[in-house]
Amino acid sequence: MVPDGYYYALPLVGAGVLIGWLTSPLWAFPALLLAFFFLWFFRDPERVIPDAVGAVVSPADGTVTDVSPAMVTGSKRTRISIFLNVFNVHVNRSPIAGTISDVKYQKGKFMNAMNEASADQNEHNTVSVEGDGTVVVFKQIAGLLARRIVFNNKVGDRVQRGERIGLIKFGSRVDVLLDPDAKLQIKVGDKVKGGSSVLAYLNPNSKELAMAGAERKEQGAP
Repeated sequence: MVPDGYYYALPLVGAGVLIGWLTSPLWAFPALLLAFFFLWFFRDPERVIPDAVGAVVSPADGTVTDVSPAMVTGSKRTRISIFLNVFNVHVNRSPIAGTISDVKYQKGKFMNAMNEASADQNEHNTVSVEGDGTVVVFKQIAGLLARRIVFNNKVGDRVQRGERIGLIKFGSRVDVLLDPDAKLQIKVGDKVKGGSSVLAYLNPNSKELAMAGAERKEQGAP
């Protein structure tokens, strides 16, 4: 459970009890129902994190709504967009292991996250994770209902693949930007889970995979 769930739910439970005591238990039901919703919404289930070399895991639960080429600061990238509705787990996780090399928060609009323009015009937080010769960028994008982006780390922090790094409240979108030669494992319409669904495998010529191969060779693996 994300602590935010208690912050929202406990005042509602108190209000429900007070309303029920002053009037009728029936009138307490709406406040208690809303309190239960917040406790459920801020759930934070454990996930099995894939240990395959070069795997890039989904930073969020949701539905893949777009897989397309994109330009980022003059470089070609493959963009994977994941839409989170209000029923999805909203805890965000790091797509790879590495060091956070850049964090850029930008205020903006609160358009529907399904709108393509929301990636640049909505309030968003862009995070770059540098790990063993590659950089994976992901964006936490506010949506029509999302009014707060939470990011728990700072530049220089070391994160593990699938590690919890933040939260977007009440419906949102996450974009993942990969090198164009990454081997994709998903398509539009797929349902993914944060930390456990593999979005892609990095270029097998990357430093990470080369080091893993050298390690297996030293251990005498075929």
